[in-house]
Amino acid sequence: MNSKDLTRRQFIAVASAGSLAAAASRTIPAYGNIAGKASKLAILGGEPVRKNRSWPRWPHWDDDVAESVMKTLKSRIWCRIQSKSGTVPTFEKKFAELIGSRFCVATGSGTQALHTCVEALGIGAGDEVITSPYTDPGTIASILAARALPVMADLDRESFQLDPDDVERRVTENTKAIMPVHMMGQPCHMDRFMEIAKKHNLKVIEDACQAHLAEYRGKKLGTIGDLGCFSFQSSKTIACGEGGGITGDDEELMDKCYTVHNHGTSRRGRTEVAGPKYRMNEFEAAVLLGQWPGIHERFARRNANANHLTARMKDIPGILPQKLYEGTASGSFYLYAMSYRKEHFNDVDRSKFLKALSAEGVSLSPYIRQGLHREPWIEHILNSRVYKRMFSGQRLRRYREETPCPTCDQVCEEMVMIWASGPLLASKEDMDDIADAIQKVYENRDKLASI
Repeated sequence: MNSKDLTRRQFIAVASAGSLAAAASRTIPAYGNIAGKASKLAILGGEPVRKNRSWPRWPHWDDDVAESVMKTLKSRIWCRIQSKSGTVPTFEKKFAELIGSRFCVATGSGTQALHTCVEALGIGAGDEVITSPYTDPGTIASILAARALPVMADLDRESFQLDPDDVERRVTENTKAIMPVHMMGQPCHMDRFMEIAKKHNLKVIEDACQAHLAEYRGKKLGTIGDLGCFSFQSSKTIACGEGGGITGDDEELMDKCYTVHNHGTSRRGRTEVAGPKYRMNEFEAAVLLGQWPGIHERFARRNANANHLTARMKDIPGILPQKLYEGTASGSFYLYAMSYRKEHFNDVDRSKFLKALSAEGVSLSPYIRQGLHREPWIEHILNSRVYKRMFSGQRLRRYREETPCPTCDQVCEEMVMIWASGPLLASKEDMDDIADAIQKVYENRDKLASI
């Protein structure tokens, strides 16, 4: 695919190719040269499936990106407040248009975007926000920075997303918002979260930091809840090193977000509220704008390759690609994730499975070692003078008792993934290498214990 962009019709054709392949066959297709490669594991002296081949590097840059940065450098407009038509305001307009929201406020990171939203919604001391333990620490940091309490609900084992039923069980009279996280860049169960929010009069802040352009029920992620947040950190599928963005349709609320992120100073030039300084700088926006021409093409290619990979692996026992909820039209595929169920591999530990795969030239890895419910920050806040003053002793004791998230623990033990921002831009043959290597290891599962 050589064009820098795609029409809607071209996108649908590309992104649907893998889905059609999956529907057309109930057995693993004879892709690649697996019959000739499967006789002996490479780690035991056999020929590897993939040899001397590299993956597309990430983050992306080209002459357009370099030219955009140089133009900003020469302009001497390096801060958003220097110009109403600089790269940051221009990026905000283009990103809002890209995902179908009315407004965007650009920030210095995804964490800053989330914290700005919490503050703009008036959430603070004594309030609670329900979110996921299976996420970047920035998610809970955004709640803690407002001196609210991050309440962690458990996961759905197959989607790696927040379990809506467990979220609803954790709603209290102090709950003010739900912060669902679209893990790996795929949509979580937004129908249910919006129902729960309406029932309990809660706000919804979408943590779409991994989910650029992903679509659910005809809407882009980040446009379904009251506010949406994105990250442009260097590993993300749209990246500028650091950087973030807030999206929304409510003009008054988005104006509050602007004021909060601009050290409490409104667009009218008055310092009106307490707020941090979270502005995106002009160079970050220049990097983002420079890569605009190829954004749709790269998104479509990741989806096509992900669909192809899923079709290839759907019948390999013990390997379960991430479950996508009904209504998911596309994902960002920041990560391509799957569960490794060791009972199908003679109960061999995941580490040996990954070691054998790596020898075949395909490196997968776990993602989050343990959920945030197992990290020491919990004891830190429960013993802090500040939180003891804001929450009753009874509430803090119950918080500690309700911390366990057993399904999250299970997901952390089972999940393996591909860092997909770059690798999913490779060829269909590269995807076959991944599937062939996994198939080969499965067929030699009786040898894994000896590794």
